[in-house]
Amino acid sequence: MKHKIEGDVMQILSFELDPSDEIYAESGAMSWMSDNVGMESYVRGGIGAGIGRMFTGESFFMVKFKSAGGKGMVSFAPSFPGKILPFQISPEREVICQKDSFLAAEISVELTTIFKKKLGVDLFGGEGFLLQKLSGNGMAFVEVDGEVFEMELKKGEKLKVDTGSIAMFEPTVQYDIQMVKGVKNMLWYPALCSSR
Repeated sequence: MKHKIEGDVMQILSFELDPSDEIYAESGAMSWMSDNVGMESYVRGGIGAGIGRMFTGESFFMVKFKSAGGKGMVSFAPSFPGKILPFQISPEREVICQKDSFLAAEISVELTTIFKKKLGVDLFGGEGFLLQKLSGNGMAFVEVDGEVFEMELKKGEKLKVDTGSIAMFEPTVQYDIQMVKGVKNMLWYPALCSSR
């Protein structure tokens, strides 16, 4: 399966599918496809997983795409201007991302919802309460609104970040919400990210 990401402000993700290739995406993400590519809506992971996806802003249904009779082509566009990021997912490289950021993946990649249980994250976490985890094996593609800046935390390093500015992180990063002291700061609850 070949893929390419094109564009600057509003990027497009295109796949060239062999008959043995199968990908899935959020319902409504497809922009165009060749006539020989078939679509099938389904509830990936069962009803519970579908409900969990709805809480993260994704669709209850996912859509499978498969080519029939030779090579096929299908393209996807993100919801907002920003970047499409490719990830080679494996048991050694899983990714946790903000809600509503999943775009498409190979059928062998799992998309699950993570509920943060801590009260601070629940009430004040903004993007933080519901997250998505990509695991399994294969290529996955995430859409991030706006620009992307990557930061690498050294072991034991901590960083305070506005919750709306965190796009994704690896499972080795601990993520929590803390209140900033001072009356003027009472409505700002940054995330505290630390490397294990």
